[in-house]
Amino acid sequence: MTNLQVFKGANLPSVKSMSVALSNIRVDTSGGGTILKMDKTGTWVFGADQTEITDDATWAINPLGFLHGFIAWGDAVVLGEKMVAISEPLPDMPAEPAGAKRGWEAQVSLSLLCMSGEDEGMEVRYAATSVGGKRAVQELGLTIAEQIDKDESKPVPIVKLGKEHYVHKQYGKIFTPVFNVLKWIPMGGDEPAAAEEPVTTRRRGATKEEPKQETAAAPVAATEPVATGRRRRAQ
Repeated sequence: MTNLQVFKGANLPSVKSMSVALSNIRVDTSGGGTILKMDKTGTWVFGADQTEITDDATWAINPLGFLHGFIAWGDAVVLGEKMVAISEPLPDMPAEPAGAKRGWEAQVSLSLLCMSGEDEGMEVRYAATSVGGKRAVQELGLTIAEQIDKDESKPVPIVKLGKEHYVHKQYGKIFTPVFNVLKWIPMGGDEPAAAEEPVTTRRRGATKEEPKQETAAAPVAATEPVATGRRRRAQ
């Protein structure tokens, strides 16, 4: 899990100081990078092409990567955005940009790093202005704050991305995000355990299955693009 070194030395407040800040994320409340989101069908997608995440993907949440602030949207275009670390006060905002449909909307966001699956090593940012999205971020922040109070040495949650839904009288089924915590690891990653397992697997494969791999080489090569193609792009 050496990818987690990106969380170290991030020039952000200490982990301990974040415990209080994480407990005070505003539910009524500039990042950048690849955007992760949940679409209207409850599917987690990322990037401009809205590529689906894989079922086997797990994600590390940067406890120092929580931001809050404001965003202004026009017609599917961001007209303005200002985000700061949650350990800082919400920024003062100027008059809303011309054409902003809802003025300045309160927004919270967090940073994630893919730890397994096809997109391992990819960094993404999840931002939310909806009630359900902000509530999910707040609940995750509270969970991390509680973990830091119990064991400051392991503040990084490894999560699976899930979903819930409720039925709105006007809009029907509404999906909301869920961050299911699988385990906790240090900021630098749980490197010894993670490094040992894949090395052992590869060695066994080279010694015991080398003859099989020669005959199966063609099918394996052929299925790689098919697997990528199955990750449909959300409408």
